Amino acid sequence: MLKLTKKADYGLIALRHLALAAHSPKGSASAKDIADAYGIPLPLLSKVLQKLARAGLLASEQGTNGGYRLAREASTISALEAIRTIDGPIILTQCFTEHNTGCHQANLCPVREPLRKVHEGILGLLNNISLADLSSDDMPVPVHRPMLSNIQLMRPSGPASS
Repeated sequence: MLKLTKKADYGLIALRHLALAAHSPKGSASAKDIADAYGIPLPLLSKVLQKLARAGLLASEQGTNGGYRLAREASTISALEAIRTIDGPIILTQCFTEHNTGCHQANLCPVREPLRKVHEGILGLLNNISLADLSSDDMPVPVHRPMLSNIQLMRPSGPASS
């Protein structure tokens, strides 16, 4: 099952919160403020925020008015970058990645190439979703155009209806 971890979920929630906070006078939020706003465990959220800060997605400010703020514009941070920072590589299946452990069916597998295309499509979609998109109430459904060109429409078989 392809599923984000709780850490990635919490990280995306926090990043969206900070993208919206960027438009406020303070421009930042503390880990406690974010944890309280969404019912996220503070120790876990703090670790996620620290990881995002170490990767350069967030800036941490100390002091009474301190907290976290986006280190870059929300439109320049992709969901893929955030998820990879928190969870590491996204792997749909091992056989077409550098993490391949030597699958014995690799040469005979009829789904290896189609799954590689699905994997690339998922990565492309996540890469095309920015924090600005996630922060928008009317975010459009993302479309990964290159994959659509590979889809062939099938006509139903059987007698033609008039």
